[in-house]
Amino acid sequence: MSLTRQQRADARPEHHARPGRFETDAVLGVVAREWILYGQSWRATTFAAIVEPTLYLLCFGFGMGALIGTLAGFSYIDFLGTGIVAVSVMFQSMMPAVINTFIKRRFLHTYEGILAAPVDVRELVTGEALWLALRSGVYGCVPLLVAIGFGLRPGPGMLLVPFVAFLAGFAFALFGIWISAVITSVRSMDYVFSGLFTPLFLVAGTFFPITELPAWVQTAAMANPLFHAVELIRGAVFGGLGPGMVLLHVAVLTGFAYLMWNLAAFQMRRRVVD
Repeated sequence: MSLTRQQRADARPEHHARPGRFETDAVLGVVAREWILYGQSWRATTFAAIVEPTLYLLCFGFGMGALIGTLAGFSYIDFLGTGIVAVSVMFQSMMPAVINTFIKRRFLHTYEGILAAPVDVRELVTGEALWLALRSGVYGCVPLLVAIGFGLRPGPGMLLVPFVAFLAGFAFALFGIWISAVITSVRSMDYVFSGLFTPLFLVAGTFFPITELPAWVQTAAMANPLFHAVELIRGAVFGGLGPGMVLLHVAVLTGFAYLMWNLAAFQMRRRVVD
């Protein structure tokens, strides 16, 4: 049975006595809860995280790679493999954030129970996004390992890829949580997946350089956070990315994450509390 707003308020007097306080322990509690639940579904999640990017690399890497050969100075499978890392991070963080968060909020009333504990909406949102970022940061490296198996030369810069994947995963998870709090029905997800996900990963330099696109599309791609994640990952793996561009890409992802954190917390508060 779901709790009323007054019951949640009575159960959390300390949060009303200390308005505005952000507690790390509460965030870690949300992460710990997700970790325990993950233990019940890790096999299916891991299977999907490994098989999907591997199929991308096999089908596009060897299929199109045989026709293209090299692209932007790299073998096509190396170029594609580094791009698929960023795409995998987005799908492993943003899609669960949209689907699972919506289900837990709308049908399972999970968040009403969590907010009855000493956890506020900001801590809840942060904990959910942090867990998805950690998970996608690990799974996002799978395509890189597959690409190494297909001939990508390993290098020390690859050690930076998990950190880039975590930052991108955190930003996209918050984006997905915000979307889940905006949409009003399961059918609305069709618009999200077709009208948002597809353009994001097609216009991000994943399968081909955006320099091959019209000028106005290249300009629009600069606002795509996935493009900046792709550039950072390729820069870490292949090198050649100057400090100025590194700072630019990191700043865009960080700014996007901060914006989405505020929007997600605001919209989730409207849905769950107000």
